[in-house]
Formats: sequence, structure tokens, C-alpha cells
Amino acid sequence: MTAASTDRLAPAPVSVPASASMMAVHRAVGDLRRGSFVVIDGPGETALAQAAETLTADSLSALAQLSGSSPRLALTATRARVLDLPAAGGAVVVLPLQRDADAPTVRFLADPTFRPASPPVVLPQPVVLQDASQTSCAGAAIQLAKLAQLLPAAVIAPLGPTGIKRLATTGSGSNLLRVDAAAIAAYADLAADTLRPVGEARLPLKAAENARIVGFRPADGGTEQFAILIGDPAAHQPVLCRLHSECFTGDLLGSLRCDCGPQLQHALERMGQAGHGVLLYLAHEGRGIGLINKLRAYRLQDAGLDTVDANLHLGFDSDERSFRAAATMLRHLGIGQVRLMTNNPLKVDALVAEGIEVVERVRHAIPANAHNHAYLATKVARSGHLIDY
Repeated sequence: MTAASTDRLAPAPVSVPASASMMAVHRAVGDLRRGSFVVIDGPGETALAQAAETLTADSLSALAQLSGSSPRLALTATRARVLDLPAAGGAVVVLPLQRDADAPTVRFLADPTFRPASPPVVLPQPVVLQDASQTSCAGAAIQLAKLAQLLPAAVIAPLGPTGIKRLATTGSGSNLLRVDAAAIAAYADLAADTLRPVGEARLPLKAAENARIVGFRPADGGTEQFAILIGDPAAHQPVLCRLHSECFTGDLLGSLRCDCGPQLQHALERMGQAGHGVLLYLAHEGRGIGLINKLRAYRLQDAGLDTVDANLHLGFDSDERSFRAAATMLRHLGIGQVRLMTNNPLKVDALVAEGIEVVERVRHAIPANAHNHAYLATKVARSGHLIDY
């Protein structure tokens, strides 16, 4: 694919409203990571929100003062069940915080790897949101924390008309970013749909000297994704294809805790031998939870949990990945049929659901070592992976 062909593959411009909503969410993600407040507008409600893991004594006090209401802690139902809190019927559990609840208490409830200096304050019974949609303020705040690759927990403070007016006339409040809950819920899919190729280069590899790399970027300038092309994959359809989730520890450092590094190299080697193929290097660190949260999961695994339960204890689903971006990238590359290298049938199902024809699942697994045999066994027993050794 030449520079000229990259231009031809560029999609139609994103509509102004869609692009603006994406940028608002992208900015809100940055504010949340910095420990700032964000104003979220949901159906019939507005709330101030802050990521639970960035909460401090000062920010907890400021949330109450700016909003004029009592802050609440929003947790995923998954995390609530780990804490033995009622979570039936809803995707989000909202805990009203007592006046003597402090930042360490909130961190203790949100982060299973955190150990406070003193026992946490006992909280009252939670309010369970029966609406499982992500468009409530609490659900949107948790989704925003996930997009920011923070723990999926947020402290929210409802804003009535008086609170909204107070924000508008308060110096610190008037500068806060305001974002719609529906835009947060739609962001991941919209970012995937608006990916476009923005740069490419020849990239001779040890496994394949006839390789190139293409970089993709969404309309809001957010997270970039990459495709490694061996030969001319579009001319050899169904093409040998690998969807590889980035793994800093395995791909770059050679960690023995997983099989990611060897899987990456083995895929490139097989494509090099075949003379063609496409490997999509996807921003899915830690099955979509991010590198810092993956390190937290490692601590829980070292304490005895398997990989699935570690993610659940952190409040995430067992696998937070979406492969919509992969399908978008393949379409830009002119590829509609693949021979997918994976031992995970869910990847096959996900790609088919996004409109890509998977003609064949090609076995792709690496033998276990002393450090990852339990990890690989868990993938088979609890995540549906096939035994292809």
C-alpha cells in the first residue's frame, strides 16, 4: 500500500456533531486521569464525577461543596458482588457515602490491592440502579474511568438546578468540562468506526523482510492502532491474519507470565513463510483494562486468584476487548476474508459479528512454561480457548 493508496483508503469525514462529541469524551478522559472533576449529563440528571482512585480528602470536600449534595460511590456490579454488596438487577451499584467516609475508604472499596492504615467506615445499604444502560450518570462515570484505563469506579455528586447554577458562578466550577452520558457510551464504537490510515512505512522484520506497517488514528486524534502487512495480503484472500492484543510485558520485555511474546513472533514467522499476511496490533493491554490495571491483576494473581477472577475483583469483566477496530482496519486494507490465527473462538465470533468473513480458524498456541501453565489452563477452562498444542 503506497502513500497514494493510503489517501484513497481514507474514509469520508466524520460529521461535525459526532466529531465534537468524541473530542469532548477524549478531553474528559484526560481530565479524569488528572484527578479533575467532570460534569456528566444523563437522562433527566446531571452529576459531578471524579475517578475513585484519584480521590483525595480535599477533592471529596470540594465535590460536596460544589454540588451541594452528598457524594456517592459508583461501582460495577461485578466489584459489588466481590464486596458482598447487593447487585442483583443492575449493572451499577451506587453507595451513598456517610459524612465520616474518607478517601482511603473509597479507595479500599474500589481497589482490592489497596490496604488502608485503619479499617474502612461501614457504609449503608447501596442503591441498585435497575437500568443496566450506560447512559445514567453513574454508568457513564464508570465507563469514562474505563476509557481512562483507571479502576472502574467513580465518586459522583448529583447536581440539581441550584448546583448547576452554583457551578456556573464558581471560578473552579465554571471551567469544568461538561459531557453527555450518551456520548461516553457511544465513544468506543465511534472511535473504532472513524479509524483511518494516516501513515505507513517499509518495515523489514527478521521474520519477514517484505513487511510494512500502517498506522491508524480515530477522528478525535485518540488511541492509535497498527497493522503489519507481509507481502500483499489483499491479493491473497482469505489472508492469514492475527489479531494481537498489545502486551508490554510479554512483547517487549519477554515476560514468562503469558504467551503473548512468543505468539507475536510465531505469527510473524508463519506469515513470513507463507509470503503474505496481516497482523493487527491492537491497543488491548491486559485484555482491555490497561497496563496499570494489569499490574494490579498480577498482584491479585500472585495472591492466589486466576486471571479471570483477578479482573473481576478489580471490577472489570473477564475480557473488556472489542474487535470493532480490527474490522474497520481490515476493511480499509481491502480485506474481507481471513484465515484467523487464534485458539480463542470468541475472536472468530467477534470478527464475524463485525462483518469480516472468517474462512478458517488456524491453530495458534504456544506450549506452556513453568510460569504460565496456570494462566494457559485458565484460558482453556474459563475463557473458552481451545487446546491446540
